[in-house]
Amino acid sequence: MNQILSVENTKKEKKRKSPSGPIEIQKIVRIFAIIMIIFGMAIIGSGSYSMYKGKTEPKSATRPVIVASQTAGTQVTIQIKHDKPLSKVTYSWNDEEPIEIETNSRSEISQIVEIPSGNNNILKIYAEDINEQTATNESSYVAQRKIDIQLEANGTDLKVNIESETELAYMTYRWDDEEEKEEELDGYEAEKTIEIPKGQHTLTLIVVDIDNNTETEEQEIKAVTKPKLDVTVDETGENFVIKASDEEAVKRIEFIINEDSENAERNSLDLDKVFPSKEERKEFEYKYPLREGENKLIIRAYNESGVYEESRVMFRK
Repeated sequence: MNQILSVENTKKEKKRKSPSGPIEIQKIVRIFAIIMIIFGMAIIGSGSYSMYKGKTEPKSATRPVIVASQTAGTQVTIQIKHDKPLSKVTYSWNDEEPIEIETNSRSEISQIVEIPSGNNNILKIYAEDINEQTATNESSYVAQRKIDIQLEANGTDLKVNIESETELAYMTYRWDDEEEKEEELDGYEAEKTIEIPKGQHTLTLIVVDIDNNTETEEQEIKAVTKPKLDVTVDETGENFVIKASDEEAVKRIEFIINEDSENAERNSLDLDKVFPSKEERKEFEYKYPLREGENKLIIRAYNESGVYEESRVMFRK
C-alpha cells in the first residue's frame, strides 16, 4: 500500500515539473511585444528630432539684407545687415569690375559710394555669409551735382559767376515774362555779363550741365545808373583831382596809391557823414597830393544804392 502511494506521489511530482508549452509561448510573445514597443519609441524619438531639426533649419538658411539709398546729391549709402558674419561684399557701377568691401567677419556693413556722371547708373551689390548664403541688390541712380550761381549787379550790368561740379552746357535767362535767351557754356566755371533793363525787374536764370542737372536762380534786380568819375592832374602838376557825380548822390570815395608797393596808401571818404544832404553830394570834387615818382591810382566812387564806378590811372611827378 505504501509502495503504491509512493509511486503515485512520484508521478505527481514528475507531472508538476514537466514544462508547459502554452505558458512558454506567452512569455516569448510578451518579450517580443516589449522589444517592439522600445523600437517604436526609438523611431518616434528620431522622427521628433528630425522635425525639430527641420523647424530650426530655416534660421541657418537666412540671407543677408541689403539696403541702398541716395543720401546726398552724388552719393549712395550701402547698408548690409545679417544674423551671421559676412564673408564677402562687393559693389559695381554699370558694367565695371566689382569692388570688394572688407568685411572682417562683421555682420553689419555700411559704405558710402560716389555716383558716376551720367543718367541711369546701375549699382549692383552682392553679399555672402559664412554659410554661403547670398543676396543681391540692383538699383538705378542719377547724380544730382551742385551748380553754384552768384549774381552781382553794378549799375546797368549784371555779372553772373557760375561754378559747377560737372562740365557746363548752357544757360538761359529772361526778364519778367519776356522771351527767354540762351547762351552756351563750357568748362566748370563761367562768367557772363547781362544788361539790366531800366527800373526793377525779375530775372529767371537757369544753368544746365552736360548731365542735364539744372540750377535755377530767380531774383528781383533794379538797374541803377553808375556814378560818373573823372581823375586828372591839376594845373600845378602837384595834385591829382577826383571829380564824381551821380543823380542819386555820391556816398563814398575810395582811392589806393601804388597798391603793390611796400608803402601803399589806402583812403576812404564817407561823404554822407560830412554832407548829410543828398543834394550837396550830387557833385563832388577832391584834390590829393601826388608822390614823387610813379603814382598808380585805383579810384572808386559809390552812390546811395552801392553801385560804383572805377577808374585806374597812372601819373608821374
